[in-house]
Amino acid sequence: MDDVTRDMLRSGLEKLGLSARAYDRVIKVARTIADLAGSEEIRPEHVCEAVQYRTLDRKLWLK
Repeated sequence: MDDVTRDMLRSGLEKLGLSARAYDRVIKVARTIADLAGSEEIRPEHVCEAVQYRTLDRKLWLK
């Protein structure tokens, strides 16, 4: 993961108020998405998709 992607991830998680544990989970999901896309690196679009899944998961648990 490059610095731009890492900064984007941190910024997104801070805005959403997610924990360090959520940070780790988002990275794992982003890595899986990157693997499925055939990418050796985690790219911004992989992080964005992973954060979206995390926010969806969070919304479902708060109900």
